[in-house]
Amino acid sequence: MTDDTPTPASSTSRPGEPARHHLAQFNVATLRFPLDDPAMADFVARLEPVNALADGSPGFVWRLVEEGEDDASRMRPAGVDVIVNYSVWESREALWDFVYRSPHLDTMRRRREWFQRHAEAHHVMWWIPAGYIPTVEEALERLALLREHGPSPRAFTFSTSYAAAEAEALQAAPAP
Repeated sequence: MTDDTPTPASSTSRPGEPARHHLAQFNVATLRFPLDDPAMADFVARLEPVNALADGSPGFVWRLVEEGEDDASRMRPAGVDVIVNYSVWESREALWDFVYRSPHLDTMRRRREWFQRHAEAHHVMWWIPAGYIPTVEEALERLALLREHGPSPRAFTFSTSYAAAEAEALQAAPAP
């Protein structure tokens, strides 16, 4: 996406009604150094304030946290040197605002100091029923789907997003 304006992506609810869908997002980042390396100190120091910012952001619903921890930075479901970020938002716009219109952007601008460049998709989004918390396995499957088949209503990115109604229609369609 080249500008700061997200394209509309509805959660298929009418004004005044509770949302029928939320947006799940999952991304992976391959560490350049172990988290306890001094080169990662600035990143590690930003975890708590950025997570608190997300938790307090309009439209935030949920984020993955390892049991007994404040975050998921020590979980390694995608590889020993890969950290994950996984959250659910009320809308695409709410997630966009957190990622690109909040102090979170300062951390994103420095990501190359801490993480390797990915040759393939490293971020995926998809619509889920409101109130549903997706599993890490589901997130890994959605990322694999995006990598293997490209964007679709089942797995997409900011620049190739789909409305919740498109995902809902796909699920309602009879299997071939």
